[in-house]
Amino acid sequence: MTTAHPSAPARTGNAAARPTVRTARTGPGRTQQAGPFAHAVLVLVALASLFPLYWALVAASTDTHRVVSEPPPLVPGGNLFKNLDYVWHNAGGRGMGVALLNSTLVAGSVTLSTVVFSLLAGFAFAKLRFRGKAVLLALVVATLAVPAQLSVVPLFILTRRLGLGNHLGALVLPTLVTAFGVFFMRQFLLQALPTELLEAARMDGANSLRTVWHVVVPIARPAMAVLGMLTFVQSWNDFLWPIIALNGTTNPTVQVALAGLGTGWSTDWSVITAGALISTLPLLAVFVLFGRHIVGGITQGALKG
Repeated sequence: MTTAHPSAPARTGNAAARPTVRTARTGPGRTQQAGPFAHAVLVLVALASLFPLYWALVAASTDTHRVVSEPPPLVPGGNLFKNLDYVWHNAGGRGMGVALLNSTLVAGSVTLSTVVFSLLAGFAFAKLRFRGKAVLLALVVATLAVPAQLSVVPLFILTRRLGLGNHLGALVLPTLVTAFGVFFMRQFLLQALPTELLEAARMDGANSLRTVWHVVVPIARPAMAVLGMLTFVQSWNDFLWPIIALNGTTNPTVQVALAGLGTGWSTDWSVITAGALISTLPLLAVFVLFGRHIVGGITQGALKG
């Protein structure tokens, strides 16, 4: 039998009376409180990123003489709606509305086809076994080193023989799939897609298409979102091939229509900037609508990996 020592302090169990020391622990999944310096840096970066858009707004709302003056204007003028109206009705010969519609159709079709075909080809190169796989992958990667300008003449001849002269199909057909997209999806699936899931799907009797739809697509969504965004922006901003394949006065895309605004005896920079401002709005809308899903998907995939 033991008894308490008389000099031992009594433990009443009052946790509030005991001093506590709180330590900040960091690790995966934990967030840290940003300090004033981090907020200041983020504000400066945001302002520097938004300044080109603000300058485009200022230049589009003035006239050419103010745009090229020294010092340049930093306050918007009163010609914004006038310049926008001129661009909307005169860009590309048929107006900016037709150019926006053409670019939306082309960029949307190219993005959809590139994501789908790159996913299928990337899955095949990453997880399937077939004869000549290494050689075919090497040929796909080797095409990345070929400049796009070398394919202009063969593509022009091919589209004319197919009857796609001055047709939007001439812009979609050569970019149904890209070597970058195939390699990008292959690298992602090689690390993110466990082979055990594919074997389990085959044991359950799923064919290749069901396996891709129910197993590969859910895992590859972050990479599909990133590839889709990059492809849409690249297709929207493409200029060289559209100006060669299309007639800029009857069936232009946005970039071809903007190039037509700069022709004449003198260049009206305020009108060109107004057209560039209009052409940038769809890209901003796409990023605002889908940017959170893209960043969230990348973060989720990184945490799971």
